[in-house]
Amino acid sequence: MKKSLFLLVLIINYMASCAQVSNTATAKKMTGGYKEIITGAERMDVYIPLLKGKTVGIFANQTSIVGKTHLVDTLLKCGIKVVKIFGPEHGFRGDADAGEHVGDMPDKKTGIPVISLYGDHKKPTSADFIGVDVLVFDIQDVGVRFYTYISSLEYFLEAALENNKPLLILDRPNPNGFYIDGPVLDKKFKSFIGMQAIPIVYGMTMGEYALMLAGENWLSEKANNINVRNLKSIPTTDTPFHVQVIKCKNYDHNSKYELPVNPSPNLKQMQSIYLYPSTCFFEGTVLSEGRGTDQPFQIFGHPTLPKNLYSFTPKPNAGAKNSKCFNQLCYGWNLAGSNEEVLKIVAGKIQLKYLLEAYKLFPGKDSFFLKNNFINKLAGNDLLKQQVIEGMSEESIRKSWEPGLIGFKAIRKKYLLYADFK
Repeated sequence: MKKSLFLLVLIINYMASCAQVSNTATAKKMTGGYKEIITGAERMDVYIPLLKGKTVGIFANQTSIVGKTHLVDTLLKCGIKVVKIFGPEHGFRGDADAGEHVGDMPDKKTGIPVISLYGDHKKPTSADFIGVDVLVFDIQDVGVRFYTYISSLEYFLEAALENNKPLLILDRPNPNGFYIDGPVLDKKFKSFIGMQAIPIVYGMTMGEYALMLAGENWLSEKANNINVRNLKSIPTTDTPFHVQVIKCKNYDHNSKYELPVNPSPNLKQMQSIYLYPSTCFFEGTVLSEGRGTDQPFQIFGHPTLPKNLYSFTPKPNAGAKNSKCFNQLCYGWNLAGSNEEVLKIVAGKIQLKYLLEAYKLFPGKDSFFLKNNFINKLAGNDLLKQQVIEGMSEESIRKSWEPGLIGFKAIRKKYLLYADFK
Protein backbone atom coordinates (compact mmCIF):
# COMPACT_ATOMS: atom_id res chain seq x y z
CA MET A 1 0.00 0.00 0.00
CA LYS A 2 2.82 2.40 0.97
CA LYS A 3 4.69 1.54 -2.26
CA SER A 4 1.62 2.27 -4.38
CA LEU A 5 1.04 5.57 -2.57
CA PHE A 6 4.69 6.53 -3.13
CA LEU A 7 4.42 5.80 -6.87
CA LEU A 8 1.20 7.81 -7.06
CA VAL A 9 2.91 10.81 -5.44
CA LEU A 10 5.80 10.53 -7.92
CA ILE A 11 3.40 10.48 -10.87
CA ILE A 12 1.44 13.48 -9.54
CA ASN A 13 4.65 15.45 -8.96
CA TYR A 14 5.92 14.61 -12.46
CA MET A 15 2.62 15.69 -14.09
CA ALA A 16 2.54 18.92 -12.07
CA SER A 17 6.17 19.70 -12.92
CA CYS A 18 5.66 19.20 -16.67
CA ALA A 19 2.40 21.16 -16.60
CA GLN A 20 4.16 24.03 -14.83
CA VAL A 21 6.87 24.13 -17.52
CA SER A 22 4.24 24.04 -20.27
CA ASN A 23 2.11 26.75 -18.66
CA THR A 24 5.12 29.01 -18.18
CA ALA A 25 5.91 28.68 -21.87
CA THR A 26 2.43 29.17 -23.29
CA ALA A 27 0.66 31.58 -20.93
CA LYS A 28 1.10 34.60 -23.20
CA LYS A 29 -0.69 37.91 -22.73
CA MET A 30 -2.31 40.12 -25.31
CA THR A 31 0.02 43.06 -25.94
CA GLY A 32 -0.40 45.96 -28.31
CA GLY A 33 -3.65 44.57 -29.69
CA TYR A 34 -2.17 41.30 -30.96
CA LYS A 35 -1.42 37.88 -29.55
CA GLU A 36 2.17 37.13 -28.67
CA ILE A 37 3.77 34.50 -30.88
CA ILE A 38 4.04 30.99 -29.41
CA THR A 39 6.86 28.94 -30.90
CA GLY A 40 6.60 25.27 -31.81
CA ALA A 41 8.82 24.34 -28.85
CA GLU A 42 6.40 26.03 -26.48
CA ARG A 43 3.46 23.90 -27.71
CA MET A 44 4.42 21.03 -25.44
CA ASP A 45 0.91 19.64 -25.16
CA VAL A 46 1.08 18.87 -28.90
CA TYR A 47 4.42 17.11 -29.19
CA ILE A 48 5.28 15.69 -25.75
CA PRO A 49 2.87 12.73 -26.29
CA LEU A 50 4.85 11.85 -29.43
CA LEU A 51 8.08 11.59 -27.41
CA LYS A 52 6.93 9.73 -24.31
CA GLY A 53 8.42 6.28 -23.92
CA LYS A 54 10.93 6.97 -26.73
CA THR A 55 14.66 7.64 -26.78
CA VAL A 56 15.20 11.08 -28.27
CA GLY A 57 18.02 12.78 -30.19
CA ILE A 58 17.85 16.58 -30.36
CA PHE A 59 19.49 19.00 -32.79
CA ALA A 60 19.66 22.21 -30.74
CA ASN A 61 21.70 25.21 -29.68
CA GLN A 62 21.37 28.12 -27.24
CA THR A 63 18.26 29.40 -29.07
CA SER A 64 16.33 26.20 -28.33
CA ILE A 65 14.39 27.52 -25.38
CA VAL A 66 10.97 27.01 -23.81
CA GLY A 67 10.19 30.17 -21.87
CA LYS A 68 13.57 30.85 -20.26
CA THR A 69 14.65 27.21 -20.04
CA HIS A 70 16.62 25.21 -22.60
CA LEU A 71 14.55 22.64 -24.48
CA VAL A 72 16.81 19.77 -23.37
CA ASP A 73 16.39 20.70 -19.69
CA THR A 74 12.65 21.13 -20.21
CA LEU A 75 12.20 17.71 -21.80
CA LEU A 76 14.30 16.01 -19.13
CA LYS A 77 12.12 17.63 -16.45
CA CYS A 78 9.07 16.23 -18.24
CA GLY A 79 10.47 12.70 -18.11
CA ILE A 80 11.54 12.54 -21.77
CA LYS A 81 14.62 10.38 -22.31
CA VAL A 82 17.07 12.53 -24.27
CA VAL A 83 20.04 10.34 -25.16
CA LYS A 84 21.92 12.40 -27.77
CA ILE A 85 22.37 16.05 -28.63
CA PHE A 86 23.49 17.34 -32.04
CA GLY A 87 25.05 20.81 -32.35
CA PRO A 88 25.50 23.11 -35.39
CA GLU A 89 28.04 25.84 -36.24
CA HIS A 90 28.94 27.84 -33.09
CA GLY A 91 28.29 24.71 -31.00
CA PHE A 92 25.46 23.44 -28.80
CA ARG A 93 25.91 26.32 -26.35
CA GLY A 94 26.47 28.84 -29.20
CA ASP A 95 29.76 30.36 -28.05
CA ALA A 96 32.17 29.27 -30.82
CA ASP A 97 33.43 31.68 -33.49
CA ALA A 98 32.20 31.43 -37.07
CA GLY A 99 34.01 28.50 -38.69
CA GLU A 100 35.66 27.44 -35.41
CA HIS A 101 36.15 23.69 -34.94
CA VAL A 102 33.82 22.24 -32.32
CA GLY A 103 34.49 18.65 -31.29
CA ASP A 104 32.21 15.95 -29.86
CA MET A 105 31.99 16.01 -26.08
CA PRO A 106 29.46 15.43 -23.27
CA ASP A 107 27.28 18.40 -22.34
CA LYS A 108 28.72 19.79 -19.09
CA LYS A 109 25.30 20.37 -17.54
CA THR A 110 23.51 17.12 -18.36
CA GLY A 111 26.29 14.69 -19.31
CA ILE A 112 24.43 13.80 -22.51
CA PRO A 113 26.77 13.12 -25.49
CA VAL A 114 26.95 16.04 -27.93
CA ILE A 115 27.78 15.30 -31.57
CA SER A 116 29.05 18.28 -33.56
CA LEU A 117 27.52 18.52 -37.04
CA TYR A 118 29.92 21.06 -38.48
CA GLY A 119 33.29 21.02 -40.19
CA ASP A 120 34.08 17.64 -41.74
CA HIS A 121 31.05 15.97 -40.13
CA LYS A 122 28.05 17.96 -41.30
CA LYS A 123 25.65 15.08 -41.90
CA PRO A 124 24.77 12.49 -39.23
CA THR A 125 25.76 8.89 -39.94
CA SER A 126 23.77 5.75 -39.17
CA ALA A 127 26.09 5.23 -36.20
CA ASP A 128 25.13 8.67 -34.82
CA PHE A 129 21.50 7.54 -34.67
CA ILE A 130 22.11 4.24 -32.86
CA GLY A 131 19.90 4.07 -29.77
CA VAL A 132 17.63 6.91 -30.94
CA ASP A 133 13.92 6.32 -31.64
CA VAL A 134 12.81 9.88 -32.49
CA LEU A 135 14.68 12.99 -33.64
CA VAL A 136 13.83 16.59 -32.78
CA PHE A 137 15.10 19.70 -34.59
CA ASP A 138 14.80 23.06 -32.85
CA ILE A 139 17.08 25.87 -34.06
CA GLN A 140 16.33 29.58 -34.48
CA ASP A 141 17.09 30.69 -38.04
CA VAL A 142 17.51 34.28 -39.32
CA GLY A 143 16.11 33.64 -42.80
CA VAL A 144 19.24 34.28 -44.88
CA ARG A 145 20.66 31.73 -47.34
CA PHE A 146 24.29 32.04 -46.28
CA TYR A 147 23.42 31.58 -42.60
CA THR A 148 24.38 27.91 -42.26
CA TYR A 149 21.54 26.55 -40.13
CA ILE A 150 19.31 25.77 -43.13
CA SER A 151 22.18 23.72 -44.56
CA SER A 152 22.41 21.85 -41.25
CA LEU A 153 18.64 21.28 -41.40
CA GLU A 154 18.97 19.83 -44.90
CA TYR A 155 21.62 17.32 -43.88
CA PHE A 156 19.73 16.37 -40.70
CA LEU A 157 16.43 15.93 -42.56
CA GLU A 158 18.12 13.87 -45.26
CA ALA A 159 19.83 11.59 -42.73
CA ALA A 160 16.58 11.14 -40.77
CA LEU A 161 14.72 10.00 -43.89
CA GLU A 162 17.56 7.78 -45.10
CA ASN A 163 17.70 6.03 -41.73
CA ASN A 164 13.93 5.84 -41.26
CA LYS A 165 14.00 7.94 -38.09
CA PRO A 166 10.88 10.04 -37.35
CA LEU A 167 11.72 13.75 -37.17
CA LEU A 168 9.83 16.46 -35.29
CA ILE A 169 10.65 20.02 -36.38
CA LEU A 170 9.69 22.54 -33.70
CA ASP A 171 9.12 25.61 -35.84
CA ARG A 172 10.22 29.13 -34.95
CA PRO A 173 9.40 32.47 -36.62
CA ASN A 174 11.70 33.90 -39.26
CA PRO A 175 12.83 37.42 -38.19
CA ASN A 176 13.47 38.24 -41.89
CA GLY A 177 10.41 36.35 -43.08
CA PHE A 178 8.52 39.45 -44.23
CA TYR A 179 10.16 39.75 -47.67
CA ILE A 180 12.00 37.85 -50.42
CA ASP A 181 15.01 39.25 -52.27
CA GLY A 182 18.41 38.60 -53.77
CA PRO A 183 19.87 36.50 -56.56
CA VAL A 184 18.77 32.86 -56.70
CA LEU A 185 21.77 30.58 -56.23
CA ASP A 186 23.36 29.06 -59.31
CA LYS A 187 24.09 25.41 -58.42
CA LYS A 188 27.63 25.80 -59.79
CA PHE A 189 28.30 27.81 -56.62
CA LYS A 190 26.77 25.35 -54.19
CA SER A 191 28.49 25.27 -50.78
CA PHE A 192 27.59 24.97 -47.11
CA ILE A 193 26.58 28.65 -47.17
CA GLY A 194 24.23 28.01 -50.08
CA MET A 195 23.03 24.54 -51.03
CA GLN A 196 19.82 25.12 -52.96
CA ALA A 197 18.50 27.39 -55.72
CA ILE A 198 16.90 29.92 -53.40
CA PRO A 199 17.40 33.69 -53.03
CA ILE A 200 19.46 35.24 -50.24
CA VAL A 201 16.29 36.20 -48.35
CA TYR A 202 13.75 33.42 -48.89
CA GLY A 203 10.86 34.30 -46.55
CA MET A 204 10.23 30.86 -45.02
CA THR A 205 10.44 29.31 -41.57
CA MET A 206 12.57 26.23 -40.95
CA GLY A 207 9.45 24.08 -41.04
CA GLU A 208 8.31 25.49 -44.37
CA TYR A 209 11.79 25.16 -45.81
CA ALA A 210 12.01 21.50 -44.72
CA LEU A 211 8.73 20.76 -46.50
CA MET A 212 10.07 22.40 -49.65
CA LEU A 213 13.30 20.38 -49.52
CA ALA A 214 11.31 17.16 -49.30
CA GLY A 215 8.43 18.15 -51.56
CA GLU A 216 10.67 19.35 -54.39
CA ASN A 217 12.89 16.23 -54.18
CA TRP A 218 15.95 18.33 -53.38
CA LEU A 219 17.41 15.67 -51.07
CA SER A 220 19.34 12.46 -51.78
CA GLU A 221 17.75 9.78 -53.96
CA LYS A 222 17.11 7.55 -50.95
CA ALA A 223 15.50 10.37 -48.96
CA ASN A 224 13.44 11.56 -51.93
CA ASN A 225 11.75 8.15 -52.14
CA ILE A 226 9.94 8.81 -48.85
CA ASN A 227 6.75 10.86 -49.16
CA VAL A 228 6.54 13.48 -46.41
CA ARG A 229 4.22 15.91 -48.15
CA ASN A 230 0.92 15.13 -46.43
CA LEU A 231 1.41 16.89 -43.11
CA LYS A 232 -1.92 18.62 -42.63
CA SER A 233 -2.62 17.17 -39.20
CA ILE A 234 -0.62 16.26 -36.12
CA PRO A 235 -0.21 12.46 -35.83
CA THR A 236 -1.48 10.67 -32.75
CA THR A 237 0.74 8.48 -30.60
CA ASP A 238 -0.53 5.50 -32.60
CA THR A 239 0.14 7.05 -36.02
CA PRO A 240 3.65 6.73 -37.48
CA PHE A 241 5.18 9.77 -39.17
CA HIS A 242 8.31 10.55 -41.15
CA VAL A 243 8.52 14.31 -40.64
CA GLN A 244 6.18 16.49 -38.63
CA VAL A 245 6.30 20.27 -38.23
CA ILE A 246 4.94 21.67 -34.98
CA LYS A 247 3.73 25.08 -36.11
CA CYS A 248 4.00 28.39 -34.30
CA LYS A 249 0.79 30.04 -33.12
CA ASN A 250 -0.14 33.66 -33.84
CA TYR A 251 2.63 34.02 -36.44
CA ASP A 252 2.43 35.01 -40.11
CA HIS A 253 4.87 36.45 -42.63
CA ASN A 254 3.90 40.01 -41.78
CA SER A 255 5.22 39.51 -38.24
CA LYS A 256 8.31 41.35 -36.98
CA TYR A 257 9.54 38.76 -34.49
CA GLU A 258 12.26 39.83 -32.05
CA LEU A 259 14.54 36.99 -31.01
CA PRO A 260 14.77 36.37 -27.25
CA VAL A 261 18.28 34.85 -27.59
CA ASN A 262 21.18 35.87 -29.86
CA PRO A 263 21.34 33.27 -32.66
CA SER A 264 25.16 33.49 -32.97
CA PRO A 265 28.05 35.47 -31.46
CA ASN A 266 28.10 38.20 -34.13
CA LEU A 267 24.36 38.72 -34.44
CA LYS A 268 24.00 40.46 -31.11
CA GLN A 269 21.08 42.75 -31.86
CA MET A 270 17.95 42.67 -34.02
CA GLN A 271 19.43 45.54 -36.03
CA SER A 272 22.33 43.28 -37.07
CA ILE A 273 19.87 40.55 -38.06
CA TYR A 274 17.88 42.97 -40.24
CA LEU A 275 21.04 44.33 -41.92
CA TYR A 276 22.82 40.99 -42.25
CA PRO A 277 21.45 40.15 -45.76
CA SER A 278 22.86 43.45 -47.06
CA THR A 279 26.12 43.88 -45.16
CA CYS A 280 27.30 40.27 -45.08
CA PHE A 281 28.56 40.86 -48.65
CA PHE A 282 31.52 42.59 -46.99
CA GLU A 283 32.70 39.17 -45.79
CA GLY A 284 33.72 38.65 -49.42
CA THR A 285 35.83 41.82 -49.42
CA VAL A 286 38.85 43.14 -47.51
CA LEU A 287 36.60 45.47 -45.51
CA SER A 288 35.73 44.82 -41.89
CA GLU A 289 32.08 43.85 -41.51
CA GLY A 290 32.15 45.02 -37.91
CA ARG A 291 33.38 41.84 -36.23
CA GLY A 292 35.28 42.89 -33.15
CA THR A 293 32.90 45.79 -32.44
CA ASP A 294 29.72 45.94 -30.37
CA GLN A 295 27.62 46.16 -33.53
CA PRO A 296 28.74 43.62 -36.15
CA PHE A 297 27.08 43.97 -39.57
CA GLN A 298 25.85 47.44 -38.59
CA ILE A 299 29.35 48.93 -38.82
CA PHE A 300 31.72 48.31 -41.75
CA GLY A 301 34.75 49.93 -43.31
CA HIS A 302 38.49 49.84 -44.04
CA PRO A 303 41.64 51.83 -43.15
CA THR A 304 42.08 53.11 -46.73
CA LEU A 305 38.59 54.58 -47.19
CA PRO A 306 38.14 58.38 -46.94
CA LYS A 307 38.85 59.75 -43.47
CA ASN A 308 35.70 61.89 -43.40
CA LEU A 309 33.61 58.73 -42.98
CA TYR A 310 32.64 57.14 -39.66
CA SER A 311 35.70 55.80 -37.81
CA PHE A 312 36.05 52.69 -35.65
CA THR A 313 38.71 50.19 -34.56
CA PRO A 314 37.71 46.50 -34.48
CA LYS A 315 39.41 44.48 -31.74
CA PRO A 316 39.33 40.78 -30.79
CA ASN A 317 36.44 39.86 -28.49
CA ALA A 318 34.57 36.78 -27.31
CA GLY A 319 32.58 36.52 -30.53
CA ALA A 320 35.42 37.35 -32.92
CA LYS A 321 38.85 36.12 -31.95
CA ASN A 322 40.19 36.43 -35.50
CA SER A 323 38.96 38.74 -38.22
CA LYS A 324 39.92 41.47 -40.68
CA CYS A 325 41.40 44.86 -39.80
CA PHE A 326 41.82 44.10 -36.09
CA ASN A 327 43.44 46.99 -34.16
CA GLN A 328 43.42 49.19 -37.26
CA LEU A 329 41.57 52.49 -37.46
CA CYS A 330 38.89 52.00 -40.11
CA TYR A 331 36.65 54.45 -41.94
CA GLY A 332 33.23 53.56 -43.26
CA TRP A 333 29.60 53.45 -42.24
CA ASN A 334 27.57 53.08 -39.06
CA LEU A 335 23.96 52.08 -39.70
CA ALA A 336 23.13 51.49 -36.04
CA GLY A 337 19.83 52.84 -34.76
CA SER A 338 16.54 51.68 -33.30
CA ASN A 339 14.76 48.69 -34.79
CA GLU A 340 12.34 51.05 -36.53
CA GLU A 341 15.17 53.15 -37.98
CA VAL A 342 17.03 50.10 -39.28
CA LEU A 343 13.87 48.61 -40.77
CA LYS A 344 13.42 51.87 -42.69
CA ILE A 345 16.98 51.50 -44.03
CA VAL A 346 16.28 47.92 -45.11
CA ALA A 347 12.86 48.85 -46.55
CA GLY A 348 11.99 45.22 -47.29
CA LYS A 349 14.86 44.53 -49.68
CA ILE A 350 18.59 43.87 -49.81
CA GLN A 351 20.45 47.18 -49.90
CA LEU A 352 23.28 47.02 -52.44
CA LYS A 353 24.14 50.71 -52.26
CA TYR A 354 26.70 50.23 -49.47
CA LEU A 355 28.66 47.60 -51.40
CA LEU A 356 28.56 49.73 -54.55
CA GLU A 357 29.60 52.90 -52.72
CA ALA A 358 32.41 51.15 -50.84
CA TYR A 359 33.84 49.80 -54.10
CA LYS A 360 33.55 53.23 -55.71
CA LEU A 361 35.48 54.89 -52.86
CA PHE A 362 38.06 52.12 -52.36
CA PRO A 363 41.46 53.19 -53.75
CA GLY A 364 42.83 49.75 -54.71
CA LYS A 365 40.07 48.28 -56.86
CA ASP A 366 42.05 45.11 -57.66
CA SER A 367 42.29 44.21 -53.98
CA PHE A 368 38.71 45.07 -52.92
CA PHE A 369 37.35 41.50 -53.26
CA LEU A 370 39.09 38.64 -51.47
CA LYS A 371 41.28 36.55 -53.77
CA ASN A 372 39.41 33.35 -52.80
CA ASN A 373 36.26 34.73 -54.49
CA PHE A 374 34.19 34.19 -51.34
CA ILE A 375 31.88 36.89 -52.68
CA ASN A 376 30.69 34.37 -55.30
CA LYS A 377 29.62 31.90 -52.60
CA LEU A 378 27.76 34.65 -50.76
CA ALA A 379 26.02 35.90 -53.89
CA GLY A 380 25.47 32.38 -55.25
CA ASN A 381 26.89 33.43 -58.61
CA ASP A 382 29.88 35.13 -60.22
CA LEU A 383 27.72 37.86 -61.74
CA LEU A 384 27.43 40.20 -58.76
CA LYS A 385 31.18 40.67 -58.48
CA GLN A 386 31.40 41.50 -62.17
CA GLN A 387 28.37 43.81 -61.98
CA VAL A 388 30.01 45.77 -59.16
CA ILE A 389 33.33 46.02 -61.02
CA GLU A 390 31.54 47.22 -64.17
CA GLY A 391 29.76 49.96 -62.22
CA MET A 392 26.24 48.74 -62.87
CA SER A 393 23.49 50.56 -61.00
CA GLU A 394 21.63 48.95 -58.13
CA GLU A 395 18.45 49.07 -60.21
CA SER A 396 20.07 47.19 -63.10
CA ILE A 397 21.55 44.55 -60.80
CA ARG A 398 18.18 44.03 -59.12
CA LYS A 399 16.50 43.55 -62.51
CA SER A 400 18.88 40.66 -63.21
CA TRP A 401 17.44 38.89 -60.14
CA GLU A 402 13.80 39.08 -61.24
CA PRO A 403 13.46 35.89 -63.38
CA GLY A 404 14.91 33.71 -60.63
CA LEU A 405 12.78 35.35 -57.95
CA ILE A 406 9.58 34.81 -59.94
CA GLY A 407 10.34 31.10 -60.30
CA PHE A 408 11.25 30.70 -56.62
CA LYS A 409 8.12 32.47 -55.39
CA ALA A 410 5.93 30.02 -57.34
CA ILE A 411 7.67 27.07 -55.63
CA ARG A 412 7.68 28.66 -52.17
CA LYS A 413 3.94 29.30 -52.21
CA LYS A 414 3.21 25.54 -52.19
CA TYR A 415 4.86 24.97 -48.82
CA LEU A 416 3.74 27.90 -46.70
CA LEU A 417 2.29 27.00 -43.30
CA TYR A 418 1.45 30.60 -42.38
CA ALA A 419 -0.36 33.50 -44.04
CA ASP A 420 1.97 35.29 -46.46
CA PHE A 421 3.07 38.91 -46.30
CA LYS A 422 1.15 41.47 -48.32
